[in-house]
Amino acid sequence: MRTLGNLIWFVLAGFWLALGYLVAGVLACVLIVTIPFGIASFRLAGYVLWPFGRTVVFKRTAGVWSLIGNVVWVVVLGWELALAHLVAGALLCLTVVGIPLGIACWKMVPLALLPLGREIVPVGRGVADPFAPPSRG
Repeated sequence: MRTLGNLIWFVLAGFWLALGYLVAGVLACVLIVTIPFGIASFRLAGYVLWPFGRTVVFKRTAGVWSLIGNVVWVVVLGWELALAHLVAGALLCLTVVGIPLGIACWKMVPLALLPLGREIVPVGRGVADPFAPPSRG
């Protein structure tokens, strides 16, 4: 069922949202100082492309730099990506089949606004086992 949801998601919204994250990542990598934002944007592009079966959890090791980076992210790139999620979610909700996808799209708005200090993990990990060691990669 996850695969079917991911395929429908990819066709209706995933490709275009991931393209937006890729453009944001390339723009962020233009300046050396903002390369960490570009890397975060590329990571989010992969998640937005194929989201079902994965979830986002807070990193326990995230510190004050993640907070400062999130403030900069919101001002520079985050609000545009969050707006893209809001519009895509509204368009998806115009059809009965798209309503669950639109709701999933709206659930990604906080991630688009504040991506630093979060980790993308498989569904069974991080939520059911909060004491598991952090993943590498």
